[in-house]
Amino acid sequence: MNQPTIYITKSDAEKLRQLIQKANYSEYRGSPYLKQLAGELEKAQIVEPKEVPPDVITLNSKVRLVDEDLGEEMIYTLVFPEEADVTQGKISVLAPIGTAMLGYRVGDVFQWDTPGGKCTMRVKEIIYQPEAAGDYQ
Repeated sequence: MNQPTIYITKSDAEKLRQLIQKANYSEYRGSPYLKQLAGELEKAQIVEPKEVPPDVITLNSKVRLVDEDLGEEMIYTLVFPEEADVTQGKISVLAPIGTAMLGYRVGDVFQWDTPGGKCTMRVKEIIYQPEAAGDYQ
């Protein structure tokens, strides 16, 4: 699978770097997901919030994903760990799916490892993206 360019806003990148630094002193220390998030930041194209394309998953974006294997759709909001609540569809950026979806665009397909094998999702729709709505904080 070709790796598309992922986009992360400059403000999200800074917050994520701080999160990674803090997490290295918490129960997440040594987590492969923390390493994966750091890797995503390294290869991402960092853009100003006003320059992020409106079809990119940024922090606090609400998105519709399709499980490529099952054909099921799901809606998630990508959040920081302290805001995560699976019952409300709020997924932590430190969760495997959260790390995997950050920065991808509508139409992109991404994967991550699960105990049962690789999970493959397609970004179907960005329901809400803060930057597209003018929320640059």
